Order: sequence, then structure tokens, then C-alpha cells
Amino acid sequence: MKILANDGIAPGGKQQLEAAGFEVITTKVAQEQLINYINENEIAAIIVRSATKVRKDLIDACPTLKVIGRAGVGMDNIDVEYARSKGLKVFNTPAASSASVAELVFAHLYGGVRFLHDSNRNMPLEGDSRFKELKKNYAGGRELRGKTLGIIGFGRIGQEVAKIGLGVGMNVIACTSSSEEKEVNVTLEFFNGQKVELPVKQLPMEELIAEADFITLHIPSQKEPVIGKNELQQMKDGVAIINAARGGVIDEVALIEALEDGKVSFAALDTFENEPTPALKVLMNGRVSLSPHIGAATNEAQERIGEELAEHLIKLLK
Repeated sequence: MKILANDGIAPGGKQQLEAAGFEVITTKVAQEQLINYINENEIAAIIVRSATKVRKDLIDACPTLKVIGRAGVGMDNIDVEYARSKGLKVFNTPAASSASVAELVFAHLYGGVRFLHDSNRNMPLEGDSRFKELKKNYAGGRELRGKTLGIIGFGRIGQEVAKIGLGVGMNVIACTSSSEEKEVNVTLEFFNGQKVELPVKQLPMEELIAEADFITLHIPSQKEPVIGKNELQQMKDGVAIINAARGGVIDEVALIEALEDGKVSFAALDTFENEPTPALKVLMNGRVSLSPHIGAATNEAQERIGEELAEHLIKLLK
């Protein structure tokens, strides 16, 4: 039985599948050639990341396809409900990359409060000629300890972000769709096996965005932005915003305006409205810390994803 890992799979996962008797194909097939390739090779399962799309036309045209696996969290590149209505099994790997995304959020946060994203642009150009001026420009950084971190979306990734924030000494609050305030306990696990449970208060979004010094989003793709001009106006002056979720959950035009008028002190974006060609206004703004959608792109996360994919596929196809 053949499995097409069209966007790749970690070596450990590939080995597991091959040991179970599957043929794993890691050839990258172009989207427009995918239907023919699946049919010609009688592919039983396809593994994708965010690059490959599995839409209705492909599902209808590929009768040998039985399983669709998403290596990662979001499944907006797959017509999930339609596939399931046609009898296909569809799954993702939501837990495997949570820690990696959370660590990237804090990489951006720590860089932002100390202006590292901008300093790293300017030091190679002017560090030898304007050292004292740059030193003055990048003074006035902030510490994260004691500040309020607001998390919009409190699933697996949001909770991993909360754990790091609590460990840093931040006041962590999260967003709930309910108007009722409540607390959720999260467990911090340390290197020596010790565990500590700490509460995270959940608030309606309008309260969270008014209270938070830093806001990070961890929600699925949305039809309309969750953070737009009105929400930005309700935030604290000098707030910072991180999006390592999906492009489009923040109105980027409104965000750039808020950066330019000083309402937002800095933003960090790992995902963009127009991937893979983000807007130049976003890319060139000195107050934006940038990364090219690499939240889950650590060696450890990819190995965990590969293993989880293999376990699911073996269970579903055997």
C-alpha cells in the first residue's frame, strides 16, 4: 500500500511506516499534477502540510485515496467535512508542534521588547559608524516579568504559551467565547519531574484586549479578522501583538496604521494574509519582527509529527 508524503515526513515516521509494510513516497508532486499522480500510482493515503491542498475536485477524482493526514494543526487547506462525507479518514497532529510554536512566540517577544529584530537589521549596516547612536536608539527596553500576557485561543498551543509565560513570571490571561469569567489550571512540568499547577483566568475578548500588555493569537483560520481597527483602538497604548496562528486573523492594514501612530509598540508575524507573498508594507516596517511561517519547524517537532502520523496511518490502514 502506497503513502504519498507530498510535503515530506521526518525520517523516524517514514521508517515506522516502512517497517509496517507501507511504501512511502516523498516525491514532491506539483498541485496541478497531483490528481494524475495519485491515480497512476494508486495512492491510498496522502500526508500534507500547509503547501498542498486537498479540495473537493481531488477527493472526487481519486477513488484509491482512503486517508488524508495533516502534518500539523490547521486543516484549512483540506475540505475536511466533504472528505469525511465521502468516507475518507482525515486527521491532524495537533499536539506534536505545540511546544515549538510556543517557543517561537517567546523568541519574538524577547526580541521585540529589546528591539533585536530592528537592531539585527541595522548593526551590520551602521554598527561601525553609528554605534553610540544605535545604543541610544535601542535603550529603553522592557522586561516581560510582571507584565500581562493575553492569549486569544486557549487550545494546546495557547496553553503551552501560557506555561512559558507563567514560568517567566508574567500574569497570564486567556480569551473565552463565554461571557462568564472562569479559571483554568495549567500544569508546568520541570526538568527534574516536579510539577506545579497554576490558574489562568479566562475573560471575554473585549476585557482581555483592554488589559493585556502583550497579545498572542492561537486560533484557526477565520473568514474575517479577529483583530481589526476597532479592537486595536481598545488596547493599551504600547501594546505588542504576535500572530503565529494563521494569516488573516489580524487586519494587517489596520495593524501597520497602529504601528505607525504608536498605538502598537511592535508586532511579530509568523503568518501573513498573503502567503507566500506577504505585503511589502509589512515586510519593510521596522517595528515588525518577521519569520516565514516556521512555528512548527523544529527538528524535535517534526520528529514527533512524523511519529504521530505513522501511528495514525498504521492504525487506519492496517
